Formats: sequence, structure tokens, C-alpha cells
Amino acid sequence: MPNPPVPPQSVSPPAPAPAPAPAQPVYWDYLSLPGLLSQQGGLDGNPSPDELHFIIVHQAFELWFKLVLSQLRLARDHLAAAHLPEEQVPFVVHHLGRVNVILRHCVDQFAVMETLPPQDFLAFRDKLTPASGFQSFQLREMEILLGLKNEDRVAMGGIKPEAHIKNVGKSSPFDAFARLQAAQQEVSLRDALHAWLTRTPIQGSSVSDPGDEQAVDGFLAEYIERVQAHGEATLRGLVQALGEGERAKMEPRIKMTLDEARKFLLVEDWGLRRARAGLLFIESYRELPLLAWPRLLIDTVVELEEQMLLFRNRHARMVERVIGRRIGTGGSSGVEYLDKTTAYRTFPELWTVRSTLLPRTMLPALRRREKYGVE
Repeated sequence: MPNPPVPPQSVSPPAPAPAPAPAQPVYWDYLSLPGLLSQQGGLDGNPSPDELHFIIVHQAFELWFKLVLSQLRLARDHLAAAHLPEEQVPFVVHHLGRVNVILRHCVDQFAVMETLPPQDFLAFRDKLTPASGFQSFQLREMEILLGLKNEDRVAMGGIKPEAHIKNVGKSSPFDAFARLQAAQQEVSLRDALHAWLTRTPIQGSSVSDPGDEQAVDGFLAEYIERVQAHGEATLRGLVQALGEGERAKMEPRIKMTLDEARKFLLVEDWGLRRARAGLLFIESYRELPLLAWPRLLIDTVVELEEQMLLFRNRHARMVERVIGRRIGTGGSSGVEYLDKTTAYRTFPELWTVRSTLLPRTMLPALRRREKYGVE
């Protein structure tokens, strides 16, 4: 008799393969070093040792510029908020302070560039034409983000940097001009700082308080009276020390200081007037607890602009040392153009206010001290 059919055996699916262990981080992969270190080939893929030096130094500048842009936007975003809590002011100071350290490092980095002797640079300089540092869109973006206006820029052969970048960029797959246009739509650090200064409590009066305009204008009027009194006292002291014959020479200078103070503080635009009054108040009463961090913030922005000026001047001196007064590879006047850029001022009020400051003993009496953390 045939055997009965054997029922089919159920077959268990194979056990899944164990998941691969997560890859351990490797330093060179984390930093994408293989790709980064392959980007120094220049135009022909075979740079000389001196050209390699030139490429690496300038790439390093651009990496630092990228970090500066990141830090500026972080600080700007907080400063541009409708309300900046006191505990966030140190955050703004920290990131602007980092920018200052980076810019100091960039100034020092020009010394590395200066190890390239003129004759060695001339050996490959013609390969760059018409490429030029004038086309550094990140440097232009930094200037825009800080608040430098296009009309205040120095032209190169009648062409402003942004227009030049637009023209030369047509041959590049990267649209640098579009990036600059996008930056133009952002709030600048200068505008954010002005808006923040406008909200400074002045003699205990905040911008939203009834009668704030009268309180601010009253402070400014009293302050200008003190400037006049200080000028008269200064003139008396000079005449006493130098003789009556010096009066005619010194008197116009003292009067000019008073006139400049009036012109600076009594500007017609109310928003600008209140911002300058806020700046003056912070600088004048900087020892008050509530104003300690705001004063440090202002000092940090002043240092930022100073570092930008030092960077431009150091750049010009490096170029003059390496190529003299030659025309730039991009067609600029070279050192002559760079020297003109050292006149840029993005935060002129922060410098001008220093000409109007008074000794503490001559300041208007502080009102509503409790508003500034003074018991």
C-alpha cells in the first residue's frame, strides 16, 4: 500500500543580516579633506610652488570670510529683533567679538602673502588676468551686510564693484551677482544697530512712553549747553596757559566743536536723532549697570570697523610691497584704488559721538536712576 503523502514542511525565512555597525567618524572625512585638498590646482592643474602658495593663502581668506558672514548674520538677527532681551546682548557681543578676532588674524595673514617676492609672483601673475581680488564676492557681501551703501563705494575705472562682478561673472557658472543682490535685501548690521539704539531709555524715558520726544529733546538741549560751557572753560584754560594772543586762533576751533555737536545731535529726522541720543546716553553714562553690556556692544562694533580699516590698509601695503604701483590684474589702479577704500566708514556715528563727549563731572544729572539698575 503506498505511503500517504507527506505534508509540506513550513520553511522559516532566513534571519535578517545584522545591521552594519555605524561608521566611526574619521577626521579627514568629517572635514572633507580629500575634496578640500584637491582644490588647489589653479587653472591648469599644475601650479608652481609659488602659485600654490598664492592659491592657498587666498582660499584661506575666503574660508575666513565665510565664517565672518555666518557670525555677522547671527549677531544681526538678534540685534534686529523688535525686542532684544538684556540677557541676549552678551550673545551679540560674543559673535561680533569673534568676527574681530578673525579679522585680526586675516590682517596677520598678509605677512604670509608677503613671503612671495615680486619676481616670483610675476612668473605666474599674467595667468590670473582678468581675475582679481576686486572680484571677491564674499568681501563685497560682508560690506553689504555691515551696511556699506553702493553709492559710497569707490569705483574702479568708473565701475562699482557690484557692477564689475555682474559683468565678469557672465563667463562663470556661479552667479555671484545674484548672491550680492540677495544680500542687499537683508537688514544690515548698521540698520539693526540704529533701530536698537533708538529704543535706548534716555533719562528714564522709553520710546513708547508719553512725552518721550520732549524728554529726549530736553536731554539734548541740556547736553549742548554743557558742551558750550565746557568749550568756554577749555578756551579760558588755553588762553591762560598760552597767552591772550592765542584766543583768536583757539576760539574758532572751540566754536566748531559746538557747531558740530549741534549738527550731529539735532538732526531733523526723529528716528536718527533718537538713535544718536541713545548712543550719546550709553557712552556718557556707561558705568550704569543697565548700560554696561550695551556700551560693550558699541565698543565691539567700533573695533569691528577699525579691524576692517586695518585690513584694507594692510592689504594695500601688501600689494604695494609685492607689485608696487602696477595696474591690477582686473584692470583697477591697484594700490591707488585700495588706498581709497580705507576711507570707508559704515558706522560714522560711533566715531563722531566721541568728539561730543563730556567729562563725567559736566554731564546732565541722571534722572530716574532706578531705571538703570541703580538703587
